[in-house]
Amino acid sequence: MSYKLNTSGASTSTESIWVSLGRLLPLLKGEGRVIALAFGAILLTSATTLSTPLIISHIVDSFIAAGDYRGLFTWSGLLLVVFLVGLGSGYTQTRTMGGLGRRVLFNLRNALFTKLQELPVGFFNQNRAGDLISRINNDTDKLNQFFAQALMQFLGNSVLIVGAGILLLTLNPRLGAAALVPAVLVLGVTQLISGWVKRASFKSLQTLGSLSGEVQESLANFKVIVAFNRLDYFRTAFGLANDANYQASTRAGVASNLFIPLYGLASNLGQLVVLAYGITLIGQGELSVGLLIGFLLYVNNFYNPLRQIATIWASLQLALAGLDRISEVLAMTSDMKVIAAVPSASDAVLAFEDVSFHYPDGEDVLRSVSFALERGKTYAMIGPTGGGKTTTASLMARLFDPTHGRVMLDGRDIRSFTPEERAAKIGFILQEPFLFTGTVRDNIRYGNPALVSASNEELTSRLDAAGLSRLLARFDNGLDTAVTSSSDAMSLGQKQLVAFVRAALRNPELLILDEATANIDTVTEQLLDEILGQLPKTTTKVVIAHRLNTIDDADEIFFVNGGAVTRAGSMENALDMLMHGAMTS
Repeated sequence: MSYKLNTSGASTSTESIWVSLGRLLPLLKGEGRVIALAFGAILLTSATTLSTPLIISHIVDSFIAAGDYRGLFTWSGLLLVVFLVGLGSGYTQTRTMGGLGRRVLFNLRNALFTKLQELPVGFFNQNRAGDLISRINNDTDKLNQFFAQALMQFLGNSVLIVGAGILLLTLNPRLGAAALVPAVLVLGVTQLISGWVKRASFKSLQTLGSLSGEVQESLANFKVIVAFNRLDYFRTAFGLANDANYQASTRAGVASNLFIPLYGLASNLGQLVVLAYGITLIGQGELSVGLLIGFLLYVNNFYNPLRQIATIWASLQLALAGLDRISEVLAMTSDMKVIAAVPSASDAVLAFEDVSFHYPDGEDVLRSVSFALERGKTYAMIGPTGGGKTTTASLMARLFDPTHGRVMLDGRDIRSFTPEERAAKIGFILQEPFLFTGTVRDNIRYGNPALVSASNEELTSRLDAAGLSRLLARFDNGLDTAVTSSSDAMSLGQKQLVAFVRAALRNPELLILDEATANIDTVTEQLLDEILGQLPKTTTKVVIAHRLNTIDDADEIFFVNGGAVTRAGSMENALDMLMHGAMTS
């Protein structure tokens, strides 16, 4: 199954702004009371704003023209009260939506990270870590900014536009209709270019994800880059990614900000039309001076929100582009489902039954492979690089599912075990173990439900019983030795010791060692052999190795190459097959 995320660009389809906003509504689930409070504040703020021109118009025509200063001061006081009410409602709106935006951000990041934990290894093989990080950090933050700031501004401005438009048409239909003509034209242009703006915004976020991926990969391999003096390669690769993001973000900025001067022109034209036509109506006795002032204020109340929406539009397009990228991850489903258990009569701890496998868009790595592993025995898998050894081990641990056939564990299809059941039965030690930031104690407990809540005394007792306590002498502070995932303070041998102890304490039925001793010294390797010797006699071990001295004690050797897993028989025959396979692979 392909889990490749889209990085080619946004959909070319266009949609209305209300359809776009409708796609964001599911993110507000459970926020009904908050939204109701914020919307009430919006209505109150809009009411104070829309009532202001009527009050000013009344003051001009009734009090200033007549020289009635008492009425002027009285109505001016009323206008001050209106302003104060608008201030309070605006503050309530801002504070309410700020909290909502942070909660949306929190929930989205939780949902994304939870979804990533549900997806199989194949997903992470097909997508760059930096791009995934960008979706979790940058794309979700675009949505937070929209909900915390732009959404309420958009709704508030929409109410103002509708209210001002209705009042313009009510106070004088002919003058009101003339004032709205530029708005109709500019809204038509907006509809035509909105799809282009969204695509530009999506491309900007996509190239930002690629830039994050380039930085993450380069820093993760920085020692190798320095060792080979290839800083020029680092600079070139980063420069290309940075330039692509610069070009895309520049185009997105131009596309989004194009609305601002466009709506500014519409506002100026609207005021010009009202002023010219209004003076004509005053001359004909059909309009008062106060009403013309009110009209000009309402034109501002109509067009200024449009100009602000032009600014908000960029935030909306970025939010929608971010939502597209986030939704793509959230819509992913794993094809590695747990199926119903159908027991068989096999006594093998693990068996391949006519298994074939290939990676997406690749050729078969394994073809119709069948073999069985007996309990308590040690099996070795050898073969040339790229022959399929690690893939075979990954299928044993169900990191992938076969494209054909099935893998049996304890007489059941391995797909019928839950992840918890499978992890309890199978241990997997890699060539370069991954340790979590914390202490040696934390990492030993990791993945072992029986030790998660164990006290220090209980953990020490378990280590003593397993004959593993003396290994802690290799660490300066024993169980309290600090561990960081990327630190060089702990040697590879020490990290591998932690990984071996962690696996041994779980007493797995099947332990897979994928080149687990390839990069460590002889003394540490002997210690690791001792750890393996402490495992129950029923534990089946699968050792993947290039060095033949590490498989001297194997009960059986398999040669993996060319899509086949073949029993090698003796060590001499295995060596001959390895040499022959290496020359022909």
